[in-house]
Amino acid sequence: MRSTGAAPRYRLGAMGAELTSTVGIVALAAGLIALLALGLAAVLYRQLRRLRADQRAVLGDQEADLVTHAATLDASFRALHEYVTEVARRLDGRVSVAEQRLDGAIAHWGLIRYDAYNEMSGRQSTSIALLDSSRSGVVLSSIHHRDQARLYAKQVDNGRGELRLSPEEEEALRLALSS
Repeated sequence: MRSTGAAPRYRLGAMGAELTSTVGIVALAAGLIALLALGLAAVLYRQLRRLRADQRAVLGDQEADLVTHAATLDASFRALHEYVTEVARRLDGRVSVAEQRLDGAIAHWGLIRYDAYNEMSGRQSTSIALLDSSRSGVVLSSIHHRDQARLYAKQVDNGRGELRLSPEEEEALRLALSS
């Protein structure tokens, strides 16, 4: 084989353009760009398939797009927020009524048993103080004797008896106030 010293020339197709010519180089570059575009299209197609699969996982079999789905979710959340706000408002009203009722309920009490007549009758007399959260209420005393029993009620306002209290009633009141 004889060497002419020139670079070998490759012919491209039937047109006869050589690869080292301008037309050949442009053809090679266009082919390379086409292959790159084809590879990029394949990658984008895979990403689109994954995106559609994720969209189907969120939307199910609906024909809506994500924007419509987001708008529907927003409307649903707004309706839920209004409902929760209304329920909270009603509960606040009910709680305030319950708190008012509880303020009048018995919150403090004190009970003392004693023998009113020193007859060794087994401490059958009692005094009990029943007070609400403002320390107002009543002191009830039941005085037992052999053949009779008497019941006395005295009102208490803010921790003080409106009538004079017996020592046993004072003790029951003191027990209630300390609880």
